[in-house]
Amino acid sequence: MKKLALKIDVDTLRGTLEGVPQLISILKEHQAQATFLFSLGPDNTGRALRRLLRPGFLKKVFRTNVAGNYGLKTLMYGVLIPGPDIGKQGAAAMRAARDAGYEVGIHTWDHIRWQDFVAKKGAAWTRREFSLAVERFIEVFGTQPRTFGAAGWQMNAHAFELELEYHMTYASDTRGTHPFIPEMHGKAIALPQLPTTLPTLDELVGVNGVTVDNVAGHLLKLTEKDPPEPGHVFTLHAELEGMALRPVFEKLLTGWKAQGYELVSTQTLAASLDRRNLPIHTVVMAEVPGRSGTLAVQGPVCEIRKL
Repeated sequence: MKKLALKIDVDTLRGTLEGVPQLISILKEHQAQATFLFSLGPDNTGRALRRLLRPGFLKKVFRTNVAGNYGLKTLMYGVLIPGPDIGKQGAAAMRAARDAGYEVGIHTWDHIRWQDFVAKKGAAWTRREFSLAVERFIEVFGTQPRTFGAAGWQMNAHAFELELEYHMTYASDTRGTHPFIPEMHGKAIALPQLPTTLPTLDELVGVNGVTVDNVAGHLLKLTEKDPPEPGHVFTLHAELEGMALRPVFEKLLTGWKAQGYELVSTQTLAASLDRRNLPIHTVVMAEVPGRSGTLAVQGPVCEIRKL
């Protein structure tokens, strides 16, 4: 059966407390598996306002109704209101996802800090942010994390090395077309990457005539043909598909099942990989349609043959 993995990024306290329970309910109803990746430290969402001068950011804010989807209170966190500790206040909701049978992993410590700065930061800064997330994950779940999915698809070479050092079994930090081994600055890291292969809803809505009403049909057209091996990876957000875009997500789940897809966790895809024969690809920072700035993207096949 064709497989489509659901990767759920949880960015905020509101997404943890409200979006995650809603998504668990939807997934159970559709007998779908998924992977929940949690932000574990402070919710400083309001500091994203620093991006206002970034080309395309303000346009994206308006076309995706950021204020309506995230809530005004969340948009004040870290600016006019101290950022609440998601890992402290949302621990029970996080464990509920695990206890319901879903894979859990790390998204980030401080979502805004990672997304805005990691691409240009050094080893010490990256280690601090990464280790804080690992320590909090262990505090919340009582086990070592086994997967990581970078906030905003933002990475640097040090972060790839830390995933290996902290014994992740695979990661999903990039955008691309099929699983690969990442190479950055001349060094390949022997940890499989499962890139997000499909556009996200917030990248599609408001572009080329796509609206909330027709975005599900648009995305389903992209999945009509057979997926790349071992399957597609679709990234969704607890703050969107778990709340305002819940009806769209339910249409997608119904449509994907009708297309013959088994809806799985990213762990399921990772377990099916022949890791010894994965291609090595350079990771490049590049633009992705519908997003502002650059993201970590699967680049060309690398000439390096040995890890």
